[in-house]
Amino acid sequence: MLYSMTGYGRSEQTIGDKTFLVELRSLNGKQFDLRMQLPALLKPFEFDLRSIINEGLERGSVECFITIKQNGVAKPVSINTELLKAYYNSVVQVADDLKADTQQVLASILRLPEIIVNSSEILEEKEWEQFQVVLKEAISDLNVHRLDEGKSIETDMLLRLKNIEIQSEAIVVLEPNRRQKVKDNLVKLLEERVGKENYDTNRLEQELIYYIERIDISEEQVRLKNHIKYFKTILGEMEKSKGKKLSFLLQEFGREINTTGSKAYDSEIQKCVVLMKDELEKAKEQVLNVL
Repeated sequence: MLYSMTGYGRSEQTIGDKTFLVELRSLNGKQFDLRMQLPALLKPFEFDLRSIINEGLERGSVECFITIKQNGVAKPVSINTELLKAYYNSVVQVADDLKADTQQVLASILRLPEIIVNSSEILEEKEWEQFQVVLKEAISDLNVHRLDEGKSIETDMLLRLKNIEIQSEAIVVLEPNRRQKVKDNLVKLLEERVGKENYDTNRLEQELIYYIERIDISEEQVRLKNHIKYFKTILGEMEKSKGKKLSFLLQEFGREINTTGSKAYDSEIQKCVVLMKDELEKAKEQVLNVL
């Protein structure tokens, strides 16, 4: 079971005289990176919000947008005079430099964020507890999307593993002929350079055994087979976050495949190695999106 790092989650609910809307978007990322857009009412709870989202999503580049719509009767408001004066002085100065009309400046400034605030507006503890439910519903919705996309990724990665296994099995079939070809080529070279009667056949056999052991690729193929088996085991685990583990394991795939290629000295086996490398690169691209 895989979870993608890409997903979208949304939740909306009315609590008292407020309607809360939470939207979450997530893309792949090496670590947890969160960007938030909060209304002033929730800024005192920013640390708690980050903690809840981090716990629910674990990894990825996440954007969180929270909006609050006021319902019911009007509430008393106050003007943030210091902020208004700062805006006004700056705008008037620029307007004077440009010889622009300043008649509508004040009306425009009053529409800017946080100039007019609800004087008695605070989020009560009960409302905060209820809002956490809304936030967690959005996180759950996003994780459902992640799981759906993770199923597609898992299907593709299993196909890549199967293709690597097919090439590995082909190498096992080619291996006995490769050894014989290595032996025949060395004997032929000696006969051409030294002469058939001028070398010790017993010594040649000893050297051949040593040489063939040096270029033996059976251990690499056994380890690759074990890596594939372990990879499938990880896919079946219930743990959500397994992208890093799978990425490290694919690096081990690469080591065994590269070593096989460097020892092969056989064109047919080299073709199998190239095909395995191609499938491995596709798997690596996919694992970048895994949670």
